[in-house]
Amino acid sequence: MSEHFELLDIYKAIIALIAGMILGFEREMKDKSAGLKTITVICLGSALFSIISYKLAGPGDPTRIASYIVSGIGFLGAGVIFKSGFNVYGLTTAGIIWIAAAIGMAIGFGEVYIAFTFLISALLIIYSANYITKHYLPQNHNKNLKLILPTELFHKKAGIIENIRKISKGLNETGFEKKEEMLHITLDLQINTNCLAELETYLVTNKDINSFSY
Repeated sequence: MSEHFELLDIYKAIIALIAGMILGFEREMKDKSAGLKTITVICLGSALFSIISYKLAGPGDPTRIASYIVSGIGFLGAGVIFKSGFNVYGLTTAGIIWIAAAIGMAIGFGEVYIAFTFLISALLIIYSANYITKHYLPQNHNKNLKLILPTELFHKKAGIIENIRKISKGLNETGFEKKEEMLHITLDLQINTNCLAELETYLVTNKDINSFSY
């Protein structure tokens, strides 16, 4: 047992623990499904697999065992991604799980400087993304707008869609259905944040629209 144990392994475990906690803290503060404990354990586990792979490989390929981390971590990442309507959630958490495993592997193989370089890079984008998006990128949203009109107002359908088109940046009609003398219209539209209030005002004040949701 002693021939495989080194004091350096304890340092690697501590460094992986710290790195995992740093990455997991942000997810924990946002109350995500994979938080502090999950991200930290993933980073530690990846480091351990890398250490074992390196020590037990002998003359063989030291990355053989560790390579399975890449495919195995995909199952954990897929588990936190879910779809609700037209929206997909959990992609950022899955990405953090992925990079936590990569950083843990780097630490396990002794590449501590590389690990912390990418840890800092990941933290920079995680904490600055909202600021960059808000100040330097156009604030557009994709909305799945559902309208309900009385059947007798079918002739006004084209005019209503055209008015919504003028407010939004892009619009496609993705669904049209008649149910119990009501027309159900589904629109996929892209709209700027500054125009949301105008769209809502139009929808609320238009007496021809029986109800709407998005």
